[in-house]
Amino acid sequence: MKLSIWTLVGALVGAVSFAPASAAQPSRSLPDFTELYEQQGATVVSVDVTQTVRRSQLPDLSEDDPFYEFFRRFGQIPRGRERPRDREQQSVGSGFILSSDGYILTNAHVVDDAGEVMVKLSDKREFRAKVIGVDKRTDVAVLKIDATGLPKVTIGDPEKLKVGEWVAAIGKPFGLENTITAGIVSAKGRDLPSEILVPYIQTDVPINPGNSGGPLFNMRGEVVGINSLIFSRTGTYMGLAFAVPIDVAMNAVKQLQDKGRVTRGRIGVQIQEVNKETADAFGLAKTGGALVNSVEKGGPADKAGVESGDIIVKADGRTVNTSSELPRIITQVKPGTRIPVQVWRKGATKDLTITVAELKEDEAPKVARKSTPSKEKAKPNRMGLVLFDLTDDQKKELEIKNGVLIEDISGSVRGNIQAGDVILAVINKGATIDARSADQVNALIAKLDKGAAVTFLLRRGEAQFYSSVKVGNGGAD
Repeated sequence: MKLSIWTLVGALVGAVSFAPASAAQPSRSLPDFTELYEQQGATVVSVDVTQTVRRSQLPDLSEDDPFYEFFRRFGQIPRGRERPRDREQQSVGSGFILSSDGYILTNAHVVDDAGEVMVKLSDKREFRAKVIGVDKRTDVAVLKIDATGLPKVTIGDPEKLKVGEWVAAIGKPFGLENTITAGIVSAKGRDLPSEILVPYIQTDVPINPGNSGGPLFNMRGEVVGINSLIFSRTGTYMGLAFAVPIDVAMNAVKQLQDKGRVTRGRIGVQIQEVNKETADAFGLAKTGGALVNSVEKGGPADKAGVESGDIIVKADGRTVNTSSELPRIITQVKPGTRIPVQVWRKGATKDLTITVAELKEDEAPKVARKSTPSKEKAKPNRMGLVLFDLTDDQKKELEIKNGVLIEDISGSVRGNIQAGDVILAVINKGATIDARSADQVNALIAKLDKGAAVTFLLRRGEAQFYSSVKVGNGGAD
């Protein structure tokens, strides 16, 4: 097991949805989970996995090799030159029954590289399971056992989940079957480094190795998530657990059952968050949406008329409150589907229609060589930026028509700006102005009021993005 700050150990917490506990009634007794356990305990299974692990092998040295005698003396080369044998490794996890005919849901990482998967029911019956399909992006795996008449879970609605509600997990922590633990929902829609497509539900339910793949129940006995991750410095519970919302998981389940794999939509844009400064610079009334850094040439968004600098505020009929919500919305759309998209452009909304394509492995981006700074030293502008014009060759190399190089920064500019970045455009009060020369950009900045929000469209290596700052935050004002 790999142990790190974000550790895939036993189940981490799952999507949540429970009956709200009223903070206005402090005299109310603590929840009783006995009925939940009695009714739902039989729907939870143990998942025992056997994996074949190949032992590390030393180089296959000839007896004539000068290093052969060295390794032999230290016992690293066995007599008879036998090949090291593979060994079997056992691991445990949890799962729950989706249907009475034997379909079971667990985590993808529980059955990863499994040679054999055994499922044990609460009545002690054991079955060899077949892995129907695995989706590593959502950490979901579907198993099938040859059984009928099994008790099954009831699927809940994570959208109705409220922070502070009680939830419970049943699983096999440290191999201890049918263990129930409880806590509250700590947060919803968490973005984790492990996967941006999953809006994790955070809980403080005690989760440990072996809980992975088990269900997270609300107080009505409905499954609202799959315990999948914990935040830990030790590999064991430290108060932060995360679950995959059950609606996200079930979307993957249906596709795995139908065709053995999961397809996702894409529209061909690179996006970033819209903060308060960015919203002010683009003339947006409130913070929200996804700012389009760049548009894939010939991609779905490009064909529909989406432009760099647009802020996508709605997609497929849903409001985009944060940039992380957009890929979650789009990936749930079946490739080939036409969806409405609303963008904020130059102070007004514009409605477009995009035909969603299928998300595939990303191609390696084209990397342009860094431009060479000018030897002539210029003075910093009022924001502390030392700007130089790019040569025609440098523009050609970067495949841009206009741009100004940030050679140096004096002072502390608080935005995401570095020496070596190329300014492509300046945005203020909803107006976008291409950066054609250092003098032009310096003059634009000089005219801005102190404290005004300004956004730069920047190029850093192969990446293109926006950075918003306030005038006077870094220069000699």
